[in-house]
Amino acid sequence: MLLTWMIFIPLIGMVLVLLLPRDQDNAARWLTFAITLLPLLIAVFLFTNYDNSEAGIQHELTIPWIESFGISYHIGLDGLSVTLVLLTALLGPICVGASWKINKGVKAYMALFLLLETGMIGFFCALDLFLFYVFFELTLLPMYFLVGIWGGERREYAAIKFFLYTLFGSVLMLVAMIAVYLKSGEAGARTFDIIKLTQLAQTAGHPLADPDFQKIVFLGFFVGFAVKVPIFPFHTWLPDAHVQAPTAISVILAGILLKMGTYGLVRINVTMLPEGMAASAGWLAILAVVNIIYGSLCALFQTDFKKMVAYSSIGHMGFVILGIAALNKPGITGAILQMFNHGVISGMLFLLVGVIYDRAHHRDINGFGGLGAKMPVYTGITTLAFMASLGLPGLSGFVGEALSLLGAFDGAFDNAKFLTILSTIGIVIGAAYFLWTLQRIFLGQLNPKYEEIEEINAREIATLLPLGVLTILLGVWPHFIIDMFDQNVDAIVKAVNASSKAVGILP
Repeated sequence: MLLTWMIFIPLIGMVLVLLLPRDQDNAARWLTFAITLLPLLIAVFLFTNYDNSEAGIQHELTIPWIESFGISYHIGLDGLSVTLVLLTALLGPICVGASWKINKGVKAYMALFLLLETGMIGFFCALDLFLFYVFFELTLLPMYFLVGIWGGERREYAAIKFFLYTLFGSVLMLVAMIAVYLKSGEAGARTFDIIKLTQLAQTAGHPLADPDFQKIVFLGFFVGFAVKVPIFPFHTWLPDAHVQAPTAISVILAGILLKMGTYGLVRINVTMLPEGMAASAGWLAILAVVNIIYGSLCALFQTDFKKMVAYSSIGHMGFVILGIAALNKPGITGAILQMFNHGVISGMLFLLVGVIYDRAHHRDINGFGGLGAKMPVYTGITTLAFMASLGLPGLSGFVGEALSLLGAFDGAFDNAKFLTILSTIGIVIGAAYFLWTLQRIFLGQLNPKYEEIEEINAREIATLLPLGVLTILLGVWPHFIIDMFDQNVDAIVKAVNASSKAVGILP
């Protein structure tokens, strides 16, 4: 029941916030902050008490829901999901703190944010394919309004673009989901249970284990998740959504919603459709390299600080995809670790963009200069985030990318070594645009307009501090996270290897 409480406490909180009197904006802020602390406390408890010695599901709960269609309220946690649930719960109160200056429709904003949190946590906990889809779609509506109402000048355009892209992917995923359900058994014995479907898909002779069927269904799920990641060419909504979204929503978008895509790929495409994944690893790796190089080049040429960070996310998520495509232990370990690391680092970056925007009221990189002398604390934190994002050894961004590249180099797909070496171009470009941005904003002669600019304040530091600590901690002690899902990765690799002789496992 503890897991259910964690999922639905934000939903209950949403109702409580809406019941507040209309003029109680500050009460809405504090109440929302307090409510988001509760899932965080539960997530920390579940994380610290998780038994990582085995790959099975823990805290499992199954309640019949729509029995005639084999649908149940089936939730649980494994090493992968418990890690991402912790990240989601951590970003909740941080984003509420970052939203403190929202002064338009505060009650509605906070209520929608809590609804969004329920959708995100529920998605990572769902073990029924129908429930999985419900939570996946539940995040769409609040995000649409949070961007479309509280965003920038072109917020309506960005919100509609985000909605249409995500809806397109969701429709294809729904078709694939129905196809899997119909293949799962005879009428009356069909199921949406992800654990059962995974077992059936790995059972020789079962219709779900048919390689041709898996390849077709794989594409439906892939497009749905690829839009979320996003993977080229489904990426064009992301820069617009990021630029127009409020700071806190950009943090959630980069930190969690993008991970929903990669989590779905691992949970469904890799684990439940191993034959389809084995057959698709080659072109998935190519798309990953395109993501890395294209995203990095676009980031290099941006003058909008926020858009630069947005394109950098596209590039960095390419390393996650590359690790998944490797289908071996180093690759998938690096991919999952990088999901968490990127959530932390990108969260920091978007918060830092918000800090400078609140003071300067613009994001033009070339419009600053010399801020290091006036904002030394802010400069130091930004440097830490930049160094982590470009993959400096000793910080969290290095280990995940290194493992992904190590796995990809020995991946089972064609031209693995060539594609891996090609992807390192993205690392070099990443260092270039981060260092160049650092130079233009913080070094050189101070722009006279910012003689009186305020240093980062205590509230802003409080939102950044947990993420900064994690960035350093995971750089020197990555096993803090890796140990949680190590057994799960072993199980995934063995399953894929058993399904296709084309897939190799590194010792």
